[in-house]
Amino acid sequence: MMTLDPTTFDPAGDNAANRIACACLPPPTTRWVVRRKAEVVAAVRSGVVSLDEVCRRYSLTPDEFNAWASFIDRHGVDSLRTTRLQYYRRRAARLAAGKR
Repeated sequence: MMTLDPTTFDPAGDNAANRIACACLPPPTTRWVVRRKAEVVAAVRSGVVSLDEVCRRYSLTPDEFNAWASFIDRHGVDSLRTTRLQYYRRRAARLAAGKR
């Protein structure tokens, strides 16, 4: 698999650059694993592909993508595991309620 290198892509929207960017992204799938989510977030953040393109390609909502990015920022890539999401959501609810 090709690695994501933003210096090899033209952010102006050149068709060849878009084909290369899409080749670097994970295939559209119904099974999201941590690595695929992290690759998609990294691609958008580095400017390889736009958020709109990612949402269209993977049938994501911007809120869902932003949740992935937020969890990476707050808790690291491992927080994208489904079981960790449940843990962090419960923890956030407890902290919001003033409990530890």
